[in-house]
Formats: sequence, structure tokens, C-alpha cells
Amino acid sequence: MINIGLNKKLTKELANRLNHLLADYMIFYQNARGLHWNIRGEKFFELHVKFEELYNNLFLKIDEIAERILTLDGTPLHTFDDFMKVADVKVTKNVTGATPSVKSVLDAFSIILEKQREILVLASEAGDEGTNAMMSDYIREQEKLVWMYNAYIGK
Repeated sequence: MINIGLNKKLTKELANRLNHLLADYMIFYQNARGLHWNIRGEKFFELHVKFEELYNNLFLKIDEIAERILTLDGTPLHTFDDFMKVADVKVTKNVTGATPSVKSVLDAFSIILEKQREILVLASEAGDEGTNAMMSDYIREQEKLVWMYNAYIGK
């Protein structure tokens, strides 16, 4: 059992919420790969690159979240069956147009940002600066991306 000086009950809840977030990230990651592969039309060159940047960024976060779950003495989910059972991000399939692609990214960010804010509150209550800092960094970065993706589609 790992002891990092935090309340065991709260760290168990944090690990559980991080697992749900991990599932959302995994679905979002796979969606971003699909968007990268399947984008068509006049916006192909710019979105193909942007979606690759996105899935590479998500991949790094997936590993960080899984390792944080382990640090909190939890076990990260690791099968797509488990991810599909708990994820709130919906699978995006056969999307090829620029605007629908970007909207699917924005939908995923909306879900993920909400969950990260909830985790941030719980981490603060638990005195868990490690999880708190991670969520705070993710939120700051993703809020900017949301602004940029919204600007791209004219919102």
C-alpha cells in the first residue's frame, strides 16, 4: 500500500474519478486519431496536423493520469471494454468534415473540463497537490484550445 500522506478514503475516490477521466481520455484519443485519418475537404492540411497534435497531447495525458492513479494506490482501467462502460465522451465515427470534426473535439473537451474541475475540487479537499496541479495545468491548456477551436468554426 502506497502512503503519500493523504486520507485513504479521499484518495480512493480521487483514483475512481481519475479512472473515469482516463476512460474519457482514451475515447477522445481514439476519436482524435480517427479524425486525423479521415478528415477530408479544403481544411484537410490544417486539421490533419491539428488532430495529430491533439492525439499526441492526449496520449501523454493518458499516461500521466494512469500513473497518478497508481500513485494514489489505485489500479488504472486498461481495457476498451472498461473504458466504454464508464466514459461519457461518445465515440465519433465516420466524421470527415471540418466543422463536425471540430464540434466533436469541443464536445469531448466540454465533458473532460467538467470532470477535471470536479477532480480539482476533490483534490483540494484532500490536500492532494499532485492531482490538483495536474488538473489545473490541464484545465488552463484546454480552455485555450476550446477558445481556438471555437474561433476556427466561427463561434
